[in-house]
Amino acid sequence: MKATVVPAQVTTVEDRIMGNLGFSQLVLFIIPVFVGAGFFILLPPLMHGSLYKYIVIVCLSIISGVLAIRIKGKIILLWLVTIMRYNLRPKYYLFNKNVIAYREDYRSHQPEAQEIEKESIAKQPRTIPKLAFHEAAQILATIDKPESNLRFEMTKKGGLHVRLTEVED
Repeated sequence: MKATVVPAQVTTVEDRIMGNLGFSQLVLFIIPVFVGAGFFILLPPLMHGSLYKYIVIVCLSIISGVLAIRIKGKIILLWLVTIMRYNLRPKYYLFNKNVIAYREDYRSHQPEAQEIEKESIAKQPRTIPKLAFHEAAQILATIDKPESNLRFEMTKKGGLHVRLTEVED
């Protein structure tokens, strides 16, 4: 079985449902039928024919028929939608860098007193307590033992963890 690749540009092809008519053309041909039935049922004289009902139904049928004509692969309704979108868009785009729309307001964000205190405490150098001579000697002896597992580990933020596991005899 031969497989063919469909290019991405061809994905907008409209399927033909009945003869050479696509779905949107069929919908345009069916709209006058349903709208005409609604007029026939709802407008006075109810469920009876009247000249103004027939004129509205014929006008709606002509408009729908004209909108269903295909030109260059697209129906006139789609051409009108494209033209309307083009004409309704702004003609000029003025960029003003001084406009504050869609910008964050940095001036309104004032750090609170607690945040300032935390930052000032964090910036102060930490004082490490000095060890007594016999405590320092005991720690150095523990580090020198091969049974104690001494590891230096770096954290993701650059901190240093010293892990010391002493095995009791």
